Amino acid sequence: MKIAIVGYSGSGKSTLARKLAELYQIDVLHFDTIQFLPDWAIRSEDEKKKITKVFLDTHDSWVIDGNYSKLFYERRMVEADVIIFLLFNRFSCLYRAYRRYKQYKNETRPDMAEGCKEKFDLEFAKWILWDGRTKREREQYRDIILKYKKKAIVIKNQKELDRYILGLINREEQ
Repeated sequence: MKIAIVGYSGSGKSTLARKLAELYQIDVLHFDTIQFLPDWAIRSEDEKKKITKVFLDTHDSWVIDGNYSKLFYERRMVEADVIIFLLFNRFSCLYRAYRRYKQYKNETRPDMAEGCKEKFDLEFAKWILWDGRTKREREQYRDIILKYKKKAIVIKNQKELDRYILGLINREEQ
């Protein structure tokens, strides 16, 4: 089983990835752990690509969460058995990110690079509300959904996400 999870910041990609990895007993790669070094420093593009390639080349099953179009995006979409798009509205994502900040304030959350303490600032809020929702990004999602419509799942809110997870759990129990 290979599952790619993409979507907007704050939509719950990493949380869903952890749940699916546990449900299917497969490894998970959180791209935020690849992107960042301690204290929010950015890892080099070559190093990020190398780490991602090794992961893809050495795992028969995986869950990968994150967009990061420079990190073998097309390969991930082709290889994935399921592509999950978390396309929550901007205000839900902002609320979720703020709630996450309150939960992990002054700590590093489990799906983040070591030494990156949870933060929530004006720059991040702006990213969630506008900068991370560019026309190019929306078009890329649309194109992938159309190209891989048989394996693309679009989830737009928490109710749909809960229904999806419950359906998976029920299917696994049968």
